[in-house]
Amino acid sequence: MQDAGPYVARQHTRRQRRLADLRETYETNVFGVVTVTNAMLPLLHRSPAGLIGNVSSGLGSSAVLTDLDHPAGEHTMLLGYNSSKAALNAVTLVYARSLRDAGIKVSSLEPGHCATDLNHHSGPSSVEEGGRRIARQLGEALAGPSGQFFHPDGGNYPW
Repeated sequence: MQDAGPYVARQHTRRQRRLADLRETYETNVFGVVTVTNAMLPLLHRSPAGLIGNVSSGLGSSAVLTDLDHPAGEHTMLLGYNSSKAALNAVTLVYARSLRDAGIKVSSLEPGHCATDLNHHSGPSSVEEGGRRIARQLGEALAGPSGQFFHPDGGNYPW
């Protein structure tokens, strides 16, 4: 399981901040995941049950982002976070497809809206609750097909 998410709060001009934040967010949420995944592939190829679980967000679902009435509301406007999670979902699907013949499963996981630095600890779920959801999803990912996008309440998100 891979989870990383920067909390970016620096003093820059509005334009500089947006570009600097976007780059840092992608470095963590996309490029960092690819780096770790590539480093782990030799071990995963030797495993009898290789599994990659990338921690994403419903805010990276195109269906959520295009639904103007979605309950996530204002959170759908987070440029760096949402677009990086959408990119992570694409990375997840590419790895799921390319590793299928090797028997390595790859899916996106979602812990739910947890109280973290990203939301100034305002999420309704604790980090521990999110961890339990991720653990459940990992079990489901191992037992099911590759290329899923797990919803924290069960079932799957539309990509």
